[in-house]
Amino acid sequence: MPFSHLPTRLAEALTQRGYEALTPVQAEVTQDDARGRDLLVSAQTGSGKTVAFGLAMAQDLLDDGALPAPRLPLALVIAPTRELALQVAKELGWLYAAAGARVATCVGGMDASRERRALSHGTHIVVGTPGRLRDHLERGALDLSALKVAVLDEADEMLDMGFREELEALLDATPTDRRTFLFSATLAKPIVALAKRYQRDALRISTVGEDRGHGDIAYQAITVAPSDIEHAVINLLRFHEAETAMLFCATRDNVRHLHANLVERGFSAVALSGEHSQSERNHALQALRDRRARVCVATDVAARGIDLPTLSLVVHVELPRDAEALQHRSGRTGRAGKKGTAVLIVPYPRRRRVEMTLKQAKINAEWLPVPSVEDIKAKDRDRLIEKITAPVEPDEDDRALAAELMEKMTAEDIAAALVRAHRASMPAPEELIDRAPADGPARGAVHRPGFDDTIWFRMNVGRRQNADPRWILPLICRRGHVTKSEIGAIRIGAGETRFQVPRAIADRFMREVTKSAGPDEDVLIEQADGPPPPGTRGDHEPRHGKPRNHSRPMHRARPAGPGAGHAPRAPKPHRGKPPKR
Repeated sequence: MPFSHLPTRLAEALTQRGYEALTPVQAEVTQDDARGRDLLVSAQTGSGKTVAFGLAMAQDLLDDGALPAPRLPLALVIAPTRELALQVAKELGWLYAAAGARVATCVGGMDASRERRALSHGTHIVVGTPGRLRDHLERGALDLSALKVAVLDEADEMLDMGFREELEALLDATPTDRRTFLFSATLAKPIVALAKRYQRDALRISTVGEDRGHGDIAYQAITVAPSDIEHAVINLLRFHEAETAMLFCATRDNVRHLHANLVERGFSAVALSGEHSQSERNHALQALRDRRARVCVATDVAARGIDLPTLSLVVHVELPRDAEALQHRSGRTGRAGKKGTAVLIVPYPRRRRVEMTLKQAKINAEWLPVPSVEDIKAKDRDRLIEKITAPVEPDEDDRALAAELMEKMTAEDIAAALVRAHRASMPAPEELIDRAPADGPARGAVHRPGFDDTIWFRMNVGRRQNADPRWILPLICRRGHVTKSEIGAIRIGAGETRFQVPRAIADRFMREVTKSAGPDEDVLIEQADGPPPPGTRGDHEPRHGKPRNHSRPMHRARPAGPGAGHAPRAPKPHRGKPPKR
């Protein structure tokens, strides 16, 4: 037997489950030096943590390979969310089934009276969320006086969610000689303080280095103009056509907004955030499992504990707050030996921050452009040909219908109608403002036919202020209420930028810029006195010695921050400082 060092019944359960070897964290917690000790473990999502602490607690729960009659709980597992708690209970259920374990769950959104009855009938292992467990404890339904093992799963997340008081109340109600397992992705100061207070001579185990990055996850990063983030999401979904995809947003408002837009565009999508009731969450998850929905838009906390076997694509629509959040989010895919893809959508001004986050996470991401309309059509074509040419065994009804169609239409017309019907069922991809290669030079607008009669305008930002066509063009379009096709050449100099607007719309453009101006704007737009000096290729110094053209007043146009989908704020030229990233 490959797990000879484990209790026989647990080893048999692992074998029946298809385990051929233990994961790194499972191997570490079952070593001889871990026996009888408290454990402080760092391990990533998807590393087999639940089975790990299930194996580690076996020596305290089993007597001659079996559990005693169910009475007061012997083990308590605390998890941050209902979904994670139910998943943990399910895992421990099959692991300890042969040993006769009775596992009770105590989570929000379920019938509390039924949970109290289950506790009163006796149990071996209790799994629950902090709030519901504390409620049962204070009502006298949960007696922890016989507890031998307490497990805090994803302790860092529970502290971030504000459950410190609940955790302390539960641990204070347990015997002092219990073993305490603390599983956390990070060891921030609050985690260290909790460990010092409730653990004794804890063995420190870390498999983060081995798990980090998840070998079965391909990481990609795409750079976009801030105003094109939503269009990039649509193109990514259409390009990958994943069986199940999860999109991560930072707030419930953004989840609501993105979900509504995707549904409007024709995607079968559900949403998960703190504003949804437990019933709504259950319906959403069931829709994903039944394949009635293929896209889930969620916040970090709402996605905790969700295990979807068909999930192959994770998109970070809004950037994770740090490397650990990136790992937690991405860990929803690439499980059980299956391949997954995690894509970060990176606004141009935030690329440097993302590169630092990836470096901290020790992840090598491939920087790619956003899939274009042509890329998506090519993928659609290949998928359709593969689908139609796949071997099938048509029944008599199918053959009869095919014969009837052949009498009315040619084979070419039937094939064209099939292709048209297939394409009509899919949301249309989006044209983006800019699709410069991720590692290539930025492309500014160039002179095009129809722009022979133009007016030059200027902005008081240039290369010294990190001016870039990728955020300047959206800014001009937004402030002047024009489209990108109505902007001609853009010439970025050292201290200023000049761009063309057709003379026919120049007055309207300037009126809109005036309306959008504010009293404290830093980026200024005004009509220029002509094109950039010849021969400078746009990289010229501002002509400080020449008096300003007062034929038109200078109007100020300030872009909002990147989080609002706008360009970064740039300072006035005379300050000589780059915009804050």
